[in-house]
Amino acid sequence: MARRGRGWYGQVAAAAMGVTAVAVAASLWTSPAGPADGSTRARSAERPAAPGAGPKAAPVPVEIAHASDRGARGVNITIDDGPDPVWTPRVLKVLEEYGVKATFCMIGPQAQAHPDLVRAVVAAGHRLCDHTVSHDVTMDKKSEAYQSRQILDAERMITEASGGVRPLYYRAPGGAFTPYSRKLAASHGMRPLGWNVDSKDFERPGTSTVVATVKDEMPNGPTVLFHDAGGDRSETVAALRELLPWLKGQGYAFGFPVR
Repeated sequence: MARRGRGWYGQVAAAAMGVTAVAVAASLWTSPAGPADGSTRARSAERPAAPGAGPKAAPVPVEIAHASDRGARGVNITIDDGPDPVWTPRVLKVLEEYGVKATFCMIGPQAQAHPDLVRAVVAAGHRLCDHTVSHDVTMDKKSEAYQSRQILDAERMITEASGGVRPLYYRAPGGAFTPYSRKLAASHGMRPLGWNVDSKDFERPGTSTVVATVKDEMPNGPTVLFHDAGGDRSETVAALRELLPWLKGQGYAFGFPVR
């Protein structure tokens, strides 16, 4: 898998340690029982549990997933690097217009900064994916302790931001998986998630190029990579608006990566 440069992630990485420290401190004084009046428990009882909710995640396979739960003609839309207050709502709107569910691979501090967007993603029926704390594309060269912090801190941030819904997948930045990181994620119920089609939207090559890239590479497999953060994502939104009906017209069924 091709690796992308650090770009804007340098800023995220610089802030990540401080954000993590604040979150850890908060966990020391927050009662695990929740509000004394039981309001959170009452609200939870009013609706079915979302995928990934619950006290403990069951382990999943350690192999990197590429297939779709909709079979040979399935397609998985995956959205990386958010949530972003400008672009995530626009991506959500396009997905809603075409009745498509997607998997959002979120950066921990981004999720913590925008819990309303994380909950909007969950409420719309999409799935969450752990995309680490600082999007370090060289983390496969780092210690296991470092990998663990990147993965588990992000898992906690995303779960807290969502209101208790855990990420169901783990996507290594730039594909920087290791046997250790895959095993760790899987033990926490997060299936390692790859991709088959890189839309190259991160490079902002133009909407027509993004569309052409996806169409040309669809024979490679069902999991398609887009982004909703990291800069101007107007080309991504425009490309999705063109590609989603095209994929339906080609007989594809939208699903989620296998678990």
